[in-house]
Amino acid sequence: MNIGKLEAVPIRDLWEHEQYDFSVWLSKEENLSILGEELGISFTDIETERFVGSYRCDIVAKNDNNKDETIIIENQLERSNHDHLGKIITYASGLNATTIIWIVKEARSEHKSAIEWLNNNTISIINFFLIELKAYRIGNSLPAPKFELIEGPNNFTKNTTAMTENKKSNRSKAARYDFWTRLIEYSNNCENSILKNRNANTEDWMSIPIGISKAHIEIKLNDRGHCIRIVLYIPDDKALYHSFENLKKDIENDAGHTLEWRNFDRLKKSEIIYKIPGLDFDDDSNYDSLMRDTLDNVVRLRDIYIKYLKRTGNM
Repeated sequence: MNIGKLEAVPIRDLWEHEQYDFSVWLSKEENLSILGEELGISFTDIETERFVGSYRCDIVAKNDNNKDETIIIENQLERSNHDHLGKIITYASGLNATTIIWIVKEARSEHKSAIEWLNNNTISIINFFLIELKAYRIGNSLPAPKFELIEGPNNFTKNTTAMTENKKSNRSKAARYDFWTRLIEYSNNCENSILKNRNANTEDWMSIPIGISKAHIEIKLNDRGHCIRIVLYIPDDKALYHSFENLKKDIENDAGHTLEWRNFDRLKKSEIIYKIPGLDFDDDSNYDSLMRDTLDNVVRLRDIYIKYLKRTGNM
């Protein structure tokens, strides 16, 4: 058996200019989704070179799961420096950003410490990420980018503190937080890394990006209905929904089961749903098998939906 050797590729060989090459490349939806998969973020409403006073932020976006959350990305194809550290704080304050991503060629130790300090000393909704950009190839293959998380928010500590301080946190929120924590740990301990670098929260849903902003997958917890829903969520694209609906028989044949198709006439959103029974916050004895089934079905359905997104020309 012949096995190739992984070789590093100088990033300046791929993107000579920070603004005109790398930022333009990264701002494309299919490329930004690579970063999103690493951080567990789905980007939408992407802008480039957004003015903040007399300065310009490389990329500004919204979180597809929370349109009120502003994300900024600052790119630096060299070693991190104080100038760019100051810029991300300036841009964050000027744009009221809650997610701040700093991408560098190499992170200096003092800037790793600075990002760690910011994450440990800001409120729970403010999150700083320090990313090193790498590129690799095997033999004569095309080079592939790799975003390596160097520093990120310790949301376990932040969320736990917030929940402790918030006496109004009820049983359902605590149960959801526990479920997400265990699901993320389960994912990280098996081959299925779809929840890599995700953080537990108290919401009843968690999103999974699929490479486009017009749709994503959501894992929804329904304790009252004693089930977990895996949802292809289409927030505002009826044409996309109908293109899938026209292929309903093919999609369900690939899935091996029927799906619930929900087109809300008076709302912009549409959903395609698969239900997994067995969720009960008062009895976690089946959580291991339930979590395995959930993750396996998310990956399986994601691959099917991506296949039909490409087939319908939506990807």
